[in-house]
Amino acid sequence: MSHTPEIYIQAKNLTKTVALTDSTLTILQQIDLTINRGDSVAIIGASGSGKSTLLGILAGLDTASSGEVYLAGQPLHLLSDDARAELRARSVGFVFQSFLLLPGLTALENITLPAELAGLADASARGRELLSLVGLSHRADFYPSQLSGGEQQRVAIARAFITKPAILFADEPSANLDASTGVMIEDLLFELNQQQGTTLVLVTHNPALARRCRYQLQMIAGVLRQQPQEVTDVA
Repeated sequence: MSHTPEIYIQAKNLTKTVALTDSTLTILQQIDLTINRGDSVAIIGASGSGKSTLLGILAGLDTASSGEVYLAGQPLHLLSDDARAELRARSVGFVFQSFLLLPGLTALENITLPAELAGLADASARGRELLSLVGLSHRADFYPSQLSGGEQQRVAIARAFITKPAILFADEPSANLDASTGVMIEDLLFELNQQQGTTLVLVTHNPALARRCRYQLQMIAGVLRQQPQEVTDVA
């Protein structure tokens, strides 16, 4: 019996425009895409191509000018701000290029905060488990200013997984790191993704990182030039 993939992220005729003083800037043009549950997808393209804007709209952090967006079966384009925030808290994790750790909280506190906000009873135990998975058990009580860039990004990845999200969005997760640390972060991202079966969608201009995903999407000047094509070159 064949297994029908479950559609987890979908965009239909998606556009994004911004009104300027005497003109209109088009950022995204009639985007259509489908991502199935458990897939790993890279959105590639040059700076300014619209890939981060697309990621933000798919994640419910931004809204489109027109079109439809479905996330985990929910119509984001029809939800209120509060409803989108609730869906993100329940189903979505984020890893950003800038780590966005709260400076007044320790590594453990930064990781457990989303779980505490979601009302999870085992937040502290889960946080310590994730700290161990990312190799930072000995840094639990350190503040972000006391951590290296690679350590901060590992904390950010652990934070993204604390609520066991169904979907993980990552925007240039290793761009601000040196080469060896970046590879370690990428390894960790895919390892945790595979362990938990999380759908992974990442934005990158790095072809090597993109090839680690099962599928690639290319953005050129706000246009999606190809539907997801399965990557066969993983060298």
